[in-house]
Amino acid sequence: MRTSARELLEQLLDTGSFVSWDRPPVTVAASPQYRDALQKAAVAAGIDESVLTGEGLLRGRRVAVIACEFGFLAGSIGVAAAERIVSAVERATELGLPLVASPTSGGTRMQEGTVAFVQMVKIAGAVAAHKSAGHPYLVYLRNPTMGGVFASWGSLGHITFAEPGALIGFLGPRVYEALYGRPFPEGVQTAENLYRRGVIDGVLTIPVFRRIAHRALSVFSGVALPDSAAVRPVSDQPAELEPRSTAPHRNHESNDAEAERIRLGLSESGSEGNAVWQSVLISRRPQRPGLRDLLRHVTQRVPLSGTGQGESDRTAVLALGRFRGQPCVVFGHDRRGQQGENTMGPAALREARRSMALAQELRLPLVLVIDTVGAALSKEAEERGLAPEIARCIADLVTLDTPTVSVLLGQGTGGGALALLPADRVLAATHGWLAPLPPEGASAIVFRDIDHAAELAAAQRISAADLLADGVVDRIVPEFPDAADEPVDFARRMVAAIAQELTALRARPESELLAARQARYRRLGLPGGTS
Repeated sequence: MRTSARELLEQLLDTGSFVSWDRPPVTVAASPQYRDALQKAAVAAGIDESVLTGEGLLRGRRVAVIACEFGFLAGSIGVAAAERIVSAVERATELGLPLVASPTSGGTRMQEGTVAFVQMVKIAGAVAAHKSAGHPYLVYLRNPTMGGVFASWGSLGHITFAEPGALIGFLGPRVYEALYGRPFPEGVQTAENLYRRGVIDGVLTIPVFRRIAHRALSVFSGVALPDSAAVRPVSDQPAELEPRSTAPHRNHESNDAEAERIRLGLSESGSEGNAVWQSVLISRRPQRPGLRDLLRHVTQRVPLSGTGQGESDRTAVLALGRFRGQPCVVFGHDRRGQQGENTMGPAALREARRSMALAQELRLPLVLVIDTVGAALSKEAEERGLAPEIARCIADLVTLDTPTVSVLLGQGTGGGALALLPADRVLAATHGWLAPLPPEGASAIVFRDIDHAAELAAAQRISAADLLADGVVDRIVPEFPDAADEPVDFARRMVAAIAQELTALRARPESELLAARQARYRRLGLPGGTS
């Protein structure tokens, strides 16, 4: 049994105190099949989208609340759901209210493709602004919370607790098995295991979380209490703060089981020869130039390494340098350092955050290069906080006080790519692409095979041309016709393009850049919202 959004609100808030903030969902582009699926989901779940928002009283204290509903298309987040969430976060910030968020989701909505995936930037940015304004953000993860939802607003809480027995993780077990031919290790993606590993703060039932949230909000208020009011009987000290639930792990295939039935409105025929799939294949050529090839054409290079806290990850590159005279900090994926399951892990993301801190402290622009098969899919990555690090990278980038340029150089898979995306200007190579999953992984979810990867690559609008049309990318740097066949000329062309962007950005006030960046991701995916 899963806890519905309404059941959560009934147990969390004072009786009868909830007031909805929800308006009708914004209209999004949808095929007839998807529109029909939305209508059926609304009937089945009894609500009009995958999230409820509003305010209520928590032991007499006024709070804003956001609650996902798994019964609506597996709690997946698309443009309409993201707009509802962000509107609620912004309203809570404006009213100065603490915010309690309770995700339960298979991830971003497959039917809306990459534009839904990028909505996590918008949500993370709104949460970061709420926290920067000094307002508390509390998270209660329910079963299941997976993918981009866990790797964004599900991991940004001042405190984070989870429902006993909940499945929580970044990667979907079915995707892992489809890509690597073996099941993901049992027991890793459980609330209890992540608590033991220090990824979340505890595992509590909703009534106990209600008490803990009340105590936390009392502390967060900063108001000093008389000694008599501060003392509690020993019997009330929280045995619930050592919650090692024995509830059985609930098997759940994450990432939208409904999507398999809906099949995104796709035909069964596939389109193996489509241009988008050709770009995916081209981006994977071993001879394709990567970040290290670009750096050969950058002057005054200073290679750096590691997080500065005893960690390093050879799938990433950190350096200082000048692009055609423009000084900057550079961080990105090293395509040659990624082999098999050795992909971007938590240490690389912490190194990315080091690059952001360096850029901010030194008042230098930051250049981020995306070229990844995806963040690490492993037991170790899950237990060392991969998803929270992705969330922190996104939030840091959206709010960074210095010019930023992101470059989609080749493959742009999953949270490892999204973590480096939100910049003032986003460039893409002709055959660069961005997707929540590799097309084979998306096919495994939707069709339970990998034979429809080409079809899904086109349907999800992952190509550079589609991303430009949807406002995710600002400029395409051409390949003639394939960077692997002209590596030196392409690298020089890309370095020159980056230098042009840096020159233009440095001529603008940083406060103006920050406001424009936040506005850009706030409207992304909305009607008329492309830039």
